[in-house]
Order: sequence, then structure tokens, then C-alpha cells
Amino acid sequence: MISLERGAACDFLLVTGDAWVDHPSFGAAVVARTLSAEGFSVAVLSQPRWADTRDFDACPRPRLAVMVTGGNLDSMVAHYTVAKRRRERDFYTPGGVTGRRPDRAAAVYSALARRVFPGLPLILGGLEASLRRFAHYDYWSDGVRPSLSAETGADLLVYGMGERAVRETARRLDRGEGLEGIAGTCLYRETRDALPRDAVRCPSLEACAADKRKYLEAALLQYAEHDPVRGRTLVQPHGAGAVVCYPPAKPLTTAERDAAAAYPYTRLPDPAYTEPVPALEEVRFSVIHNRGCFGSCRFCSLAFHQGRFVSARSHASVLREIEALTREPDFKGYIHDIGGPTANFRHNACAGQARRGACRDRSCLTPEPCPKLETSHADFLALLRKARAVPGVKKAFIRSGVRYDYLLLDKSRACLRELAEHHTSGQLKVAPEHCVDGVLRCMGKPGWAVFERFAKAFGEAGAAAGKKQFLVPYLISSHPGATLEDAVEMALTLKRLGRHPEQVQDFYPTPGTLSTCMYYTGLDVRTRKPLYVAKAPGDKAMQRALLQWKNPKNKPLVIAALKKAGRENLIGVFYPRRKEKGKRGRG
Repeated sequence: MISLERGAACDFLLVTGDAWVDHPSFGAAVVARTLSAEGFSVAVLSQPRWADTRDFDACPRPRLAVMVTGGNLDSMVAHYTVAKRRRERDFYTPGGVTGRRPDRAAAVYSALARRVFPGLPLILGGLEASLRRFAHYDYWSDGVRPSLSAETGADLLVYGMGERAVRETARRLDRGEGLEGIAGTCLYRETRDALPRDAVRCPSLEACAADKRKYLEAALLQYAEHDPVRGRTLVQPHGAGAVVCYPPAKPLTTAERDAAAAYPYTRLPDPAYTEPVPALEEVRFSVIHNRGCFGSCRFCSLAFHQGRFVSARSHASVLREIEALTREPDFKGYIHDIGGPTANFRHNACAGQARRGACRDRSCLTPEPCPKLETSHADFLALLRKARAVPGVKKAFIRSGVRYDYLLLDKSRACLRELAEHHTSGQLKVAPEHCVDGVLRCMGKPGWAVFERFAKAFGEAGAAAGKKQFLVPYLISSHPGATLEDAVEMALTLKRLGRHPEQVQDFYPTPGTLSTCMYYTGLDVRTRKPLYVAKAPGDKAMQRALLQWKNPKNKPLVIAALKKAGRENLIGVFYPRRKEKGKRGRG
């Protein structure tokens, strides 16, 4: 247990499934520092043993509440690959050791907290709680599970980026007030009496479990109302009770983001750890300058967690953090990343978003960019120029990836040129995901022709800068809507371009995404019509192998896939036979 304040007593006990790292990239640290800035004392219990209550018993009884988070990742995603095999490493544990947190950590920790601290309010938060706040499809049990709020009986569930909700919750608990109506939270009611009259009713847990079209209806409604400006309170019946989900909290302003970034983080793990925490090593010399994403990729949880509004820190705040990094003894002159969910987003999609909210029925970038989209990269470019001019900084890279279709919309191309010249370390990560436009539409991604235009423009910019640089494309196999024939087309495209990806992500049905909804229901979220979903392990393995046809180990699977797709004529295209040398004549 680590206490941020001296003394045995504390106002809040914060339980986390991650190792304790006092760094702004770790959600537990952000919550603890937010509460501390409000004058509350916080004790942190990280990765407690769960076979018994001994670690909880050793903690002081907090004055106001126990707060529980599974950690920066959903605990099931942290534990299992898409093939449902145990992962070999846990990046949020010292030494990358696995087994330091339970499956479904938020629920397990909640039960232990209830047992040890009866009568105390229990507050859930973190990504696991956020994406499981409604009835949801659970890939690992292959069924619909109830809201985590209902499953645990928590007094409150905080979702999204929770600073506003956490502050308001703490103040109300301190004043002895109720927790109803806090933006960015959910409550579970054991009865349906006295539910908010103006709330919109969502298909119930039972309806979602029994009828996949009802599940689709619920998912679309939840996404539509996830808006801090126009969003409405949702009620989802669970048996005799109901989950009440209030609209999202408004994003922090720039001034609030700057103030939060200035909290006195040590940026270090618990000194008791004898091995490094791998997740910290990834972000130690990186800076997060924004939150939120209006890209709306359907396989990504960002839209349902951080939302479609973008909030950004000021240049001065970012530069102060970079200057502080240059004074660290291990700093070698390289800022590893100036990024965020999407590195080149610094403002909302359009001027009207702050007044009326994000558009309910369309995406800002796909299938075509909205005419009202603000495409200037001037502010982002100015930030990059200032960052690389900080004394002691040799290079300031962007490794978190850019939204390449949005970068192309900036007609000046100045940001693209400087990205290639100054901010790419030989490779730039981008995410075309697939090449077949029908699959890309299911994903919520731009067409393949857009990626080809970007690849050409980036290559030209690199050549003009006298640099040989490469694009590293992220690819997803077996996404809902992707057939074996589509995978064959992707393989042909990769071969034509001479690209041989070392890694391909098999689609992972994580909680709370629209792509997971399509995986479970077999219905297209755009048209509500049936679509193909690869679920059999053999079919998924074939799609993945086709995208990595160059790997000799995949040859048998690729040949089997081509035969199954009726494209045996292509076997010789991928694996041409060697010509036998003829015998010499006597001549």
C-alpha cells in the first residue's frame, strides 16, 4: 500500500489492478492526484492478493469511500490473446510478470472491498468499468453480461475521463449528499421506482441477451447519446432494477488540462519495486497533448470512452513538461512521442460541435470528409516546431500514429513535409487496416485510395528531405464483414506493393465497441442487415495467414485458403515454382 499523504487515516482508498506508477499516463495516478488537489487524502492499494482479504485488512478504513479500478486495460484483454490464450507478459506489472491481478478484476476487488469495509460507498472507474457500464457482449464467456454497476452493486460507476465526475463525487460524499445526476456516471437501482422521468429507455439486459436486433438497437442508442452537449440520460432495465446512465461529463478546458498536467507527479513507480514496469518504459519520455477522437473507427473504444470531442493542452504546458523531461538523468535528447489518441488532432472537428454536439447520424471523416470539417494543422505544426527547439531536445518523434486522411486534408502540406523531415524516426505508424472498401466501410475507415495517396505524398516528402523512410501499416484480419475473398485481395495488394507485415492483429471483440456489436449480432451497424463474420478458428487463421503470406510457416494455410476461396490459380503467383536447370548438351 502506498499513501500519498502521511498518517494512517485517509479519505479514500484507491484499489488498482496495475502496479503503482505516479505518472499521468496511469489512470489511478490521475485520480489520486485529482483528489489530492481537492484536499482529500488518498491511500493506494495496488495489485492486492485476491485469494483472501489480507491486503485489504491491512488498509485503514477510509472516511468517505473505496474506489476500484481494474487498471489501464480491461483485465480480460490484459490477460488473454484473441485466441483466448494466456498472455506471456503483463505490461502494467513489475517485470512484466503475469498473474498479479484476477480475471474481471474490478468485480473481484469490489467484492473484497464490500467484505472488509461494509457500509462504505463503493465507486467503480477505469476502462473496464467504462466500457462495461451497460449490458454488453463478453467475448470470453461468449454471452451478454450485465452492467458492471449492477453486477457489483457499486454505489456509483464513473465512466470516460473521470476528473470532473471524481471531483463532484468526492465533494458530495464529503458533504453527505446523494450521488444522483452526476455527469459521466452510472447508478444501479434495485427497483424501478423513482427513475428519472426524462430518461430514454434502452432495451433491457434480458432483451439484449434474447434478441440480437435488440442488442444492436441498444448499442446504437448508447453511442448516439454519448455526447456531453446533446446526450440524454439512459435507463436500461436489469431484472427488477435498472441502470441509470447520465450524459457524459464535458471535456476539460485547456486551462483545466494544463492545471491537471501540473500536478506534482513523481513520474516514478513505487520505490519498493525491484523490476521496471514495462508500460512506464513505453511512455517515460513521451508527452500526451490531447484527448478524444472524432475519427470514429468502429473497432476502437475511444469514441465510447474519451468521446468525439477533442481537448488539448496549451503549448506552454506541453513545453514545460518537455523541459522537465530534459532534466531527468536518463534523458538522451529524444522525445519518443508527442501524441495522444490521434496525434494530429488539436481541436474539435468543427466550430459547431461545441454548441450542438457531435452529429448523431454521421462521422466527421468517413465515408467522405464533412464539408464543415476544420482541417488546418497550423496549431499542431506550431507545437511541433516549438518542441524540437527546446534546449536539450535532439529529436521529437511522433510514434503514436497520425490520422493520415485528415493530414491529407490540410492543403498546405506543411505539416506532412515537416513530419517527414523532423518527426519520423525512420518509420511512421499509420492504420489503413485493410484494402477492400467494403470492409473499410464496416470499420469506419477511409477507402484504400486515400491511403495510397498518403503513401505517395509521404514518400515524396521524405525524398525531398533526403531521407529514406517507411510507413508501418496496421492491419486487421477477420473484422466483421471481411470474407476470405477479401483477405485474398488484401494479400494481392500487399504483394503488389512489396509490403510484408510482420504483425497482423486478428480482430479482437473487446467490450463496448460497435465492431464487437457486429461480431456478436452478425448485423451491419450501418444497414442493420446481416454480414459475414469469421468466427471459426480455422477461418480466422486463414485470413491472418494470407496477410502474412511471405512467412514460410504460413504457406500451407495460404494454399488451403486459396483453394477454399476458389483461387487456386493464384498459388503460383504467391509461390512460383523454381525452374529446373536443363542438362547441358554435348555441343
